[in-house]
Amino acid sequence: MGKPKISRKRHIAKTITWRIVGSIDTFILATFFSGSLETGGWIAFTEVITKTILYYFHERAWYSYNWKTRNRKRHFSKTISWRFIGTLDTLLLSWIFTGSPIMGLKIITGELITKMLLYYFHERVWYTSNWGVIKAENQSSSL
Repeated sequence: MGKPKISRKRHIAKTITWRIVGSIDTFILATFFSGSLETGGWIAFTEVITKTILYYFHERAWYSYNWKTRNRKRHFSKTISWRFIGTLDTLLLSWIFTGSPIMGLKIITGELITKMLLYYFHERVWYTSNWGVIKAENQSSSL
């Protein structure tokens, strides 16, 4: 049996659901560390744009990568690679909106814990869903 096809709609839906979860988390952490609802709001709002684009391409890249097994190791590896990209984005946005690289470091330190846990469980939930998955046809060769 061949590799199942994953529709772009699935990648878009995963992008949207993750961005909702991720932005709420960023808003809470940025507001907590900066002490400002406005700053937390601007960081979270801006990252909706930047991270939606980055996440979509991250999903497409992982789909293109021919990972031999589809298991927890794959989910863990995706979690690490996404967290690296997401952390850099949050650091830059936090620095821009607070004017302080130290504030950016505080926010991303909190995110390293919360986002990795949230992302891992998000991946596991989507892994159990067949929405947007097109099963590969059984290709038998005839002699």
